[in-house]
Amino acid sequence: MHIRILETGEPPEPLKSQFGDYFVMFQRLLAPHSSNFSFSTTRAHVGEATPALSEFDGLLITGSPAGVYDGLDWIEPCAELVRQTAKAGKPQVGICFGHQLMADALGGKAEKSDKGWGVGVHDYAIKAQTDWMIPPSNHLACAVSHQDQVTALPPGARILGGSEFCPMGVLEFAQGPAISFQQHPEFAHDYGETLLRFRKGRIPADRADPGIASYKNRSDRELMGKWIANFFLQHEK
Repeated sequence: MHIRILETGEPPEPLKSQFGDYFVMFQRLLAPHSSNFSFSTTRAHVGEATPALSEFDGLLITGSPAGVYDGLDWIEPCAELVRQTAKAGKPQVGICFGHQLMADALGGKAEKSDKGWGVGVHDYAIKAQTDWMIPPSNHLACAVSHQDQVTALPPGARILGGSEFCPMGVLEFAQGPAISFQQHPEFAHDYGETLLRFRKGRIPADRADPGIASYKNRSDRELMGKWIANFFLQHEK
């Protein structure tokens, strides 16, 4: 199964040499779960054209420092790719900005939240189980790094999980198959902590310091990788 990773951002330059880019991170996360996976990337945020539907079996959309409302030239082509992928019945997964982009493109809304920054390891309650959530869990603890949130669901979408801080944190879309997560399962804890220390100053200390400390807690990122792989494989054609 060939998965196209649509990169909509990249790690800060000083961190890339140590940790790699998002394409590398997602390969590390997903490749162990199936020998049938292959991967390619489109770096949409630097102007690369979105791929034709014939060029992938599944689509994964990464995080980004951009907001879906920013009006950057590359955002609407990515939103149109989301809609076309949904119409074609190909599986797609959104992460952070990808989560927000999918919701916005399919008829919902994402915007800057008045709750401010969410950083560090956040625990989401899983409110609805579905068949790709194997092995099952009633919660997901994983890295987050965002100011924006999904604030209105697209028609027919349902909330699979979230928290008081981020109620619409895990979504399943009626147009699809398509799912999305506000959390960052591709962030290993050493990367997440390093990134947050790098951004300290931009992010208020009352959020940054507890966020840094939270990286000592456990993570369900490997479980999330398994779930995402299960989802893609379930919809392989």
